Amino acid sequence: MKRMMMIALMAVVTLMAGAENYPYRSDYLWVTVPDHADWLYKTGEKANIEIQFYKYGIPRNGEVTYTVGNDLLGTDTKGTVTLKNGRAKINIGTKKTPGFRDVVLTMKLDGQSYTHHVKVGFSPEKIQPFTQEPKDFNTFWQGNLDELAKIPLSYTKEIAKEYCTDKVDCYLVKIPVSRRKQCVYGYLFYPKNAQPGKHPVVLCPPGAGIKTIKEPLRHKYYAENGFIRLEIEIHGLDPRLPKETFDDISRAFNSDPTGYLENGIDNRDRYYMKHVYLALVRCIDLLTSLPEWDGRNVAVQGGSQGGALALVAAGLDKRVNLCVVNHPALSDMAGYTEKGRTGGYPHFNRMTGLYTPSNISTMAYYDVVNFARKVKATTYMTWGYNDNTCPPTTSYAVWNTLNCEKESLITPINEHWTSDATEYGQMVWIKKHLQ
Repeated sequence: MKRMMMIALMAVVTLMAGAENYPYRSDYLWVTVPDHADWLYKTGEKANIEIQFYKYGIPRNGEVTYTVGNDLLGTDTKGTVTLKNGRAKINIGTKKTPGFRDVVLTMKLDGQSYTHHVKVGFSPEKIQPFTQEPKDFNTFWQGNLDELAKIPLSYTKEIAKEYCTDKVDCYLVKIPVSRRKQCVYGYLFYPKNAQPGKHPVVLCPPGAGIKTIKEPLRHKYYAENGFIRLEIEIHGLDPRLPKETFDDISRAFNSDPTGYLENGIDNRDRYYMKHVYLALVRCIDLLTSLPEWDGRNVAVQGGSQGGALALVAAGLDKRVNLCVVNHPALSDMAGYTEKGRTGGYPHFNRMTGLYTPSNISTMAYYDVVNFARKVKATTYMTWGYNDNTCPPTTSYAVWNTLNCEKESLITPINEHWTSDATEYGQMVWIKKHLQ
């Protein structure tokens, strides 16, 4: 009997450990419920939001101050509301042009301030990008691709035993991408005992920053499901370097206004991201040269800057037939130059003097919306509304520009993150759409 009770107790503890409430280990919880279930309204239509506040799961009363403004464009409305039984309603008005309104809530309780925000959209399907395609956009990039093609593919490859498992083989590769000997590193994952001509390939570019390749095995399920996957960095830094070294390099070379996304932005030929965009094609050259490639399927997958680079790769390289994107950065970057318009990460409006005519001209050659116009690959895109890094306004600008077969997974509550389940589901989506 005691053994049975112990087993039951262990089972309860295990269930409790695996069933944490959202948000993770927080004493308090905001709940915001727009009166349209999809959080979307037509322009000119009024939006109402019920707010709820709980501490220890108990509704709490008190005064909530709130501000309202257009997506990342500051506050234009302020007010207060009183919670009764932990609940209240706010009428946030409307928006006359397509876009998003952001409501920021603050509750003071027990000597602390608790904040939360929620964005709702108004006819976002009508959002169009500010950024226009330069007349010589295709010529510029084709010329660069032609130059890249003149450089023979080469790379080094060494076993990375620390990331090999009973189902996965892993190699560290170093890939030159220009005559200036610029390169990228990556971890190349194979299914154990990979067979010639049997495996689709997936390129995974990174999010923004100067950092190592984080937790290389976190997406090992790609190789376990028969994919060859290349996860890269973009700065030519060996991912085996200590974190402290990456931190030192980032502080030295990635601090505003000298960060890599501003480096050389006054000239389209010298801009830092030029070799990064071309590196994507060179990585696909490597993947499609592997004898184990199935000869048909090339997927790209990434989030934030990685999502931007996935779309760039799909726009530049017609070998890509599947494209998976989370909340893409580098989208409609010059949008802020039009009054009342939201722009995309890296939010150059926050950096004094960045919006010069030459810089804006360069941005257009590197803006993701102009690559989205070229994408023919079947595309799966995910974004959330509460994202303040890659705002929903610019995600819709990309989505509405895509003129390919496409599917979306919209997760309104998400900020700048995707869940493990969503990311695994993207692998499942790719597998389902293989040719």
